[in-house]
Amino acid sequence: MTQTLSSSVIEAIGKTPLVSLSRISMGLEGRILAKLEYLNPGFSKKDRAALQMIVEAEQAGTLSPGQAVVELTSGNQGTGLSIVCAVKGYPFVAVMSKGNSMERARMMRALGAEVVLVDQAPNGIPGQVSGEDLERVEEVARRLTIERRGFRADQFRNQGNVHAHEYYTAEEMWAQAGGQIDAFVDFAGTAGTFMGCARGLKKHKPEIRCYLIEPHTAPHLAGKRVSNPSHQIQGGGYNMDLPFLERSFVHDYLQVSDEEAIETTRALARKEGIFAGFSSGANVAAALRLLQGRERGATIALTINDSGLKYLSTELF
Repeated sequence: MTQTLSSSVIEAIGKTPLVSLSRISMGLEGRILAKLEYLNPGFSKKDRAALQMIVEAEQAGTLSPGQAVVELTSGNQGTGLSIVCAVKGYPFVAVMSKGNSMERARMMRALGAEVVLVDQAPNGIPGQVSGEDLERVEEVARRLTIERRGFRADQFRNQGNVHAHEYYTAEEMWAQAGGQIDAFVDFAGTAGTFMGCARGLKKHKPEIRCYLIEPHTAPHLAGKRVSNPSHQIQGGGYNMDLPFLERSFVHDYLQVSDEEAIETTRALARKEGIFAGFSSGANVAAALRLLQGRERGATIALTINDSGLKYLSTELF
């Protein structure tokens, strides 16, 4: 097979494999198709959003050559932006809660980013980032954007986040599956992946059912009682409204517990050889439950969001 030479690592973003999780779903009717987003250069799906947000800002003229880029991150978006900014020559400032795993901060620093760590809210639990923790990070990110006269990537509001998955992830997924997708599930972070893939897939097949996943103790988007805003599924479930989310695209809301996410993530490694993080386990846990019930016999697509290497200091591994 002929391979072309890439001019930089950002050309390696995307075009990730789609694999059938036939071992973990053995005995169930239907299929789970997993897009291996942890094989991106920054080991997560957020590389796609990072590249698209920067490219669209360049095209719109809202990002100037050499201007600092500032972003709130749980680590993955910051890693993606660290890579894209390093290649394109933008200084990057990542603002992250101390509640997130430290592997991410070390990786961003290694990639040349300035990493600003923000204390958790009083009584905050390391490894469990709440919406209140995120509000503290947001305050610092806003201040630094003003002080540095920077460009705020703003992953919760920048449509480039959605476009990355609408224009690319969903199209790749549809083509790789040969158009055989009945449902899509995604853990709610910014809702960029959910909205992008839902829009993209529904262009091909409007009846595709799209399920949004939240932590069992924080089903805010489902309109249910939040018993505990802190949970272990890093990178989402922040118990807050999401600007991207168009509820007409949500077929239903599902909840996954910390224990389910952890158990399924570990099973992914043992049974499928896929070394992933908490939210990937949440996606697969929800898909397995659906195959045992209302989606019996269906083909369910999802993303494997990031690498387990980012969680070695946590109880996950």
